[in-house]
Amino acid sequence: MEGAARRPAPAARLMAVTFVGVRHHSPACARLVRDVIRRLRPAYVLVEGPADFGGRMDELLLGHEPPVAVFSYYRDAERVHASWSPFCGYSPEWVALHEGRAAGADLRFIDLPAWHPAFAGRSNRYADAERRYAEVTERLCREFAVDNTDILWDHLFEIDPDGAGERLGAYFGLLRGEAEAGEDDTARESYMAEWIRAAEADAGDRPVVVVTGGFHKPALEALVTSGGTDWPRVPEPPEDATGGSFLVPYSFRRLDAFTGYQSGMPSPEYYQRLWESGPAAAAGALVETVVARLRARGQVVSTADLIAARTLTEGLTRLRGHPAPARADLLDGLVSALVNDDLDQRLPWTSRGTLAPGAHPAVAEMVAALSGDRTGRLHRDTPAPPLVDNATSELARLGLDRDGPVVLALTTPRGLERSRALHRLRVLGIPGANRESGPATGADPVLEERWVLDVSDRGGLRHSALIEAGAYGPTLDDAAAAVLDERMNVAGTDMERLAGVLFDAALCGCAGRSERIAESIAAAIAGASDIAALGAALDTVLGLWRHDRVFGTARSPLFGTVIEECADRVLWLVEGVRGGPAPADPRRLRAVAATRDALLHAGGTLRLDRDAALGVARRVAAEPDAPPDLRGAAFGLGRVLGDASDPVRAVRGAAGPKTFGDWLAGLFALARQEVLDPDTSVLGVLDELVGALSEEDFLVALPALRQAFEYFPPREREAIAQGLLDRRGLRGSARALLRTPDAPLLTAEALALEARVDRALSAVGLMGTSDSPQGTQEGES
Repeated sequence: MEGAARRPAPAARLMAVTFVGVRHHSPACARLVRDVIRRLRPAYVLVEGPADFGGRMDELLLGHEPPVAVFSYYRDAERVHASWSPFCGYSPEWVALHEGRAAGADLRFIDLPAWHPAFAGRSNRYADAERRYAEVTERLCREFAVDNTDILWDHLFEIDPDGAGERLGAYFGLLRGEAEAGEDDTARESYMAEWIRAAEADAGDRPVVVVTGGFHKPALEALVTSGGTDWPRVPEPPEDATGGSFLVPYSFRRLDAFTGYQSGMPSPEYYQRLWESGPAAAAGALVETVVARLRARGQVVSTADLIAARTLTEGLTRLRGHPAPARADLLDGLVSALVNDDLDQRLPWTSRGTLAPGAHPAVAEMVAALSGDRTGRLHRDTPAPPLVDNATSELARLGLDRDGPVVLALTTPRGLERSRALHRLRVLGIPGANRESGPATGADPVLEERWVLDVSDRGGLRHSALIEAGAYGPTLDDAAAAVLDERMNVAGTDMERLAGVLFDAALCGCAGRSERIAESIAAAIAGASDIAALGAALDTVLGLWRHDRVFGTARSPLFGTVIEECADRVLWLVEGVRGGPAPADPRRLRAVAATRDALLHAGGTLRLDRDAALGVARRVAAEPDAPPDLRGAAFGLGRVLGDASDPVRAVRGAAGPKTFGDWLAGLFALARQEVLDPDTSVLGVLDELVGALSEEDFLVALPALRQAFEYFPPREREAIAQGLLDRRGLRGSARALLRTPDAPLLTAEALALEARVDRALSAVGLMGTSDSPQGTQEGES
């Protein structure tokens, strides 16, 4: 039987099982499945798919526009898992179900549910298994002189349908014969074999067709020869777990291997057209599509270029022995005709994986054209999780169901309620709500938010994302809270990530979660060694403790404890840091700044020892082995806390070109007012010290100096520029002084290059002198 293997029937029975091994999302395999089912008209069509969705075949066959997918989710105390079983119009499994229904067959999914531990490491059921037989496929690629398995597959099966069935059987037999199945595959195959035996026993004298990945076919043929004939039980999630499945719209972009999909088949638009019209028509149509895309982006593509692309494609097709253009023939012909530049990276279809950054624009357009932009559409009667209706009704009730900008006042009950709904969408990853401004950290007492809404959902992504988010709960509130719990568990003891979760919990109005997250932060402080992460947590918790009556976290006793312990830990860790000259660490400096804010704004209420902090600041500022940015930060902290040390003397002491900018970065991060205060004379000293640097030393110091002055907002930088003009008695625009026609670092690099050229010319006597400005002419003595 073409493309399939029929197991010999026992003498007492007339029926047989026909196994069809396929590559997922292959038009050639879809045609084979179609032909086998139409010829045999079986009693059962058994398909590799989630058995727990088997009772919902009518839902799957309602009349959707593919691509669509079965989205499955699972969550317990130890594991969270989500996966997809996608179908496009040319997927063999999709064709098997529709042809089986047309033939009057009983349809069954026979694989383990997606939540089963056998799928724990897989987010896509139909991911190819080629990692398990890479050695075999690499040998075949060498034998046929092709670059990868995609090109090999097209060469063997997609372009020449005659005899493809026999070649498929030999191909999959070779692969499985030289590869060992893992425990996960063994468990799945044993379970699928139970369904096959039961269907065989129940079918009487009618045939059974089994459609699975080709890798499983040889094992299943062996397994069904012995064993019981009862229908297997569909596994259910453990009692302490939640799980389920829903249909979701899918897209060609999500199917494409060039955008990171786990399945091996790239270029879904190409294969869709190949399925519908054959390889010759697909190649001709896509040449025109590529040219149209390039022209739409302003690239000149003439009629002659189009003719050249067609001619080169046809030539490559004949040269490679193909009866019609394969995908690689088409792409190689297009590149040869349309790309005249040197390419600095491999063409993406010659290797596997995502399209690399920096790809040639024409190549990127070719990949995009063959990828396509089709998005599936579910039938209007398709059941959806409760979250979809809840989100739709909530957004309508709050007036958030229209496109356009939205300004929310967080001080009003309705403004706060609308803000929380939008933040819940954001946390759930639902597209269509983009926040342009608002509170960015807990320390940011901003009481207004600006959003831009786009609820049109032209690509179907919003509806799909809502369905998938339905795995977390029936309402926006419940689902967002579950996502925050998941993020908290994943963060573990990473306080920077926990701080982000805590702030999102406040924005979403999940006050109960805020307490639990704060408890996790508190539990992790004692063993924390990352100053930056501690600072991020302190900054967030302090802001929520100080300001957020809006979010319900102001003056929380638990938050107060976190602030006390974080501040103490940061100071203790800072005092132990040692290291020579190194670039300033902005994240570490923010941690010291957060400690400063805690001492200034919470010291009167919480148990924060200001004198002890001042002692740490003095010791670190005077420690020569401490990094320069921390020494500058410690000096600034001391000044803020009341130390009367002379800032001018401190600045002079830090003026080495290799450390000056980094020390200043620390000072400015903690006490930039020292520069702006005319009573301290710091600005004059800085002007003097920078002016005294040699050109070479200035170029060494410049990058760090620029980083240091980034701590001043534009208005304060303008005040500094005005102070410099005043010192010199010059009149002019301070704002204009801050603008340069070229990037300062580019100018510095140009000056350094000129200096190197001058030295090289001087070394060989080619530099002019003041007495001889034109130099010595050739031949003069």
